[in-house]
Amino acid sequence: MNRTIKSALISVFYKDGLEPVVRKLHDQGVTLYSTGGTQTFIEQAGIPCVAVESVTGYPSILGGRVKTLHPKVFGGILARRDFEGDQKHVAEYEIPLFDLVIVDLYPFEETVKQTTDEKTIIEKIDIGGVSLIRAAGKNFNDVCIVASRDQYASLLELLEKQNGETSLGDRRHFAAAAFAECAHYDVAIADYFNQSNKEKHFQLSYGDKHSLRYGENPHQHASFYGDLEALFEKLNGKELSYNNLVDVDAACQIISEFSRPAFAIIKHTNVCGIAERDNVTHAWEAALAGDPESAFGGVLITNQEINADVAAKINELFFEILIAPSYEEGALAILKSKKNRNILMQKKPFFAAKEYKRILNGVLVQDADTQNFAGWKEVGARSSSAVEHGDLLFANIVCKHLKSNAIAIVKDKQLVGKGCGQTSRIDALRQAVGKSKQFGFTLTGAVMASDAFFPFDDCVRLANDSGITAVIHPGGSVRDNDSINFCKEHDMAMVLTDMRHFRH
Repeated sequence: MNRTIKSALISVFYKDGLEPVVRKLHDQGVTLYSTGGTQTFIEQAGIPCVAVESVTGYPSILGGRVKTLHPKVFGGILARRDFEGDQKHVAEYEIPLFDLVIVDLYPFEETVKQTTDEKTIIEKIDIGGVSLIRAAGKNFNDVCIVASRDQYASLLELLEKQNGETSLGDRRHFAAAAFAECAHYDVAIADYFNQSNKEKHFQLSYGDKHSLRYGENPHQHASFYGDLEALFEKLNGKELSYNNLVDVDAACQIISEFSRPAFAIIKHTNVCGIAERDNVTHAWEAALAGDPESAFGGVLITNQEINADVAAKINELFFEILIAPSYEEGALAILKSKKNRNILMQKKPFFAAKEYKRILNGVLVQDADTQNFAGWKEVGARSSSAVEHGDLLFANIVCKHLKSNAIAIVKDKQLVGKGCGQTSRIDALRQAVGKSKQFGFTLTGAVMASDAFFPFDDCVRLANDSGITAVIHPGGSVRDNDSINFCKEHDMAMVLTDMRHFRH
């Protein structure tokens, strides 16, 4: 059923884009009702407006906390046009009917980002706005609700095309969007208060929907919800795909672990090349040398500025995405030579606090794996040397970012062999040793990290046969002593961390 808009209640925080809407409503003979700053805005545009206070008989009170919470306002929204009892009350109490409600919400999320002052934050919890939106959404049969400035353009188009009329489908569409706005808003508030994580409900809401070309595979539909512009400035390239975003997330997580110049190459969320050096060029060369075959089509990331020298070297490789905190102008000129190549400038480091995964008919939630070791127990034939110690720290971090079962072989702060996603630990080690041999690395003096304990001594035996002199793993196997004793008998250092790093 179509409804002609004859009166509109307008009260918004964000007024950008509002003037064309109110001007069109005025041109169509709609009576406008408003209050506070919105009323002033409308009147300054030269458009007549009825003050809500003249309807309710009450001024805005409590410092603006109470403005529209009144039976005459809510009656005008909730009154059912085709229900005789409602219309009797409308006439008896002289309630004006509202056909259109344009109301948004105080910027609670933005305020939380800008300040830690609780009084300021609490004052941005909207009461009247949410109530008005819900009321208008509930009565979508008769009332059209616009709850976000993002919908002003759609509303204006509708007013022009339909000459001030709304269909039931239009009103239901706007109501759905309005309830989504309220739900997102309430989750943000609940999240602010739920700092102890003791609530029994899982609540998560992200705005800013971005439809992607497809999902993990072309036949899967996909969207991303979130504000990528808060993390990156895109300097070149096409729209990021689902798989791109997954790899970018993995890249940002691993690079956040390093403070010295480092470069990493990511493929299907696994790091296939990474190195720490004295400058960005050397870091890139060492990272690429670790597995130049897998680097093809990968996601590259560094914690250093990209200069023209390293850009020229990177430009020789086909890659999907390059991420860095800054770029020299000469470097950008080189890297932008291919228009589809994504060049991202990372504005700030990314640290995930929580991880979520859909499982069966529910959701798994866990703390992100932000730690590296709980202890450092030297249990081998000797303590690790200074060089081994540094490499063990590096290898332990890298291994944490590989899919289980995982092994990382490191020499001189360079990943020289990795095995990941294997169903047995010895297979992961065989894969890692094979990779190192494929690219000509000598493992004499290298170190090995494992994401979990060694169930048997076969891994340390193969490590020793390959020239590896130190290993690091969590420990915890009932047969730990088998591996420990082998290391003691073969002059190998072994460190137990008491912290497992499974990654599935």
